[in-house]
Amino acid sequence: MLTAKAFERSTLRTIIHPGPVAAQRLSAVAGVPVALKFTLEPGDAVDDALAKGFSNAGCEGGFVMLDHGRFDPFRYVMPALSSDASHAAWYSATFEPAGSVLMRKACAIIGRRDGRPFIHCHGIWDTSEGRRMGHMLAPDTRVAEPVEVTGIGLKGATFDSLDDPETNFRLFEPVRVGNGDPSFLESPILLARVRPNKDISLAIEEICSTHGIEAADVYGIGSLNEVRFADGRHVGSLATEVLIHEGRVEGNSGQPKARLDIAVVDVEGEIYEGQLTRGDNPVCVTFELVIRAIIPEGARHKG
Repeated sequence: MLTAKAFERSTLRTIIHPGPVAAQRLSAVAGVPVALKFTLEPGDAVDDALAKGFSNAGCEGGFVMLDHGRFDPFRYVMPALSSDASHAAWYSATFEPAGSVLMRKACAIIGRRDGRPFIHCHGIWDTSEGRRMGHMLAPDTRVAEPVEVTGIGLKGATFDSLDDPETNFRLFEPVRVGNGDPSFLESPILLARVRPNKDISLAIEEICSTHGIEAADVYGIGSLNEVRFADGRHVGSLATEVLIHEGRVEGNSGQPKARLDIAVVDVEGEIYEGQLTRGDNPVCVTFELVIRAIIPEGARHKG
């Protein structure tokens, strides 16, 4: 996904995008959480099926997990080299595996683009050619059997696809919608975005600190500039696509500390999984997060 001149080394690996660097590197918006559980119906395109489930719950944004089910046809892309200087990153050609595809695990972030529902989904799936990982093309992928999904929707907040001059992409940005007031929530929830060159773990900790969150579950997808795992392994690809398998923030001496177990695919299609090294995994293009605060039982009804 990168041209040869699209990065330069520093203490933390840095990717240079074509546009002006935005001053604000983190953004987060609170909303009212709604627990989701619904079924994707056979024959529906994945984006339509997910949009129906969110609409029925009265939500515009959030996420769902897909950890089973068959899809046919199935279309996806992977990270690939950029062909020109207009972007520091791009996508591969579309892959169209023959026959049905079995979903192993995916995270779909739901928001809107041009006023309509829009889906951004990274996952792992089994095809006729073997196990693959990438970015599912939700409008071009259809549900082949009933698939039950779970997740969290939000009222009062969503992701909106907005022009991003720095990267020259349209990217999800958390925004407020409606007049909902999340201040009363027993378990507040945030939609968040991290921009390039911020370490993803430290960014999550900073977001939590800013919003007074000491412990949280973290869900999300995005891209990293190379990957360093806690066990010493590393992925040399200058751009990747990432799915958070399990994300957790826990208090450490009064400060939130993030632990992220992820799956990642590189530009060669190789899949890696493991716990990220904290402080050595900068975002490549963007990272979209859903952060659900965990409130201690004794504190739920105080005040």
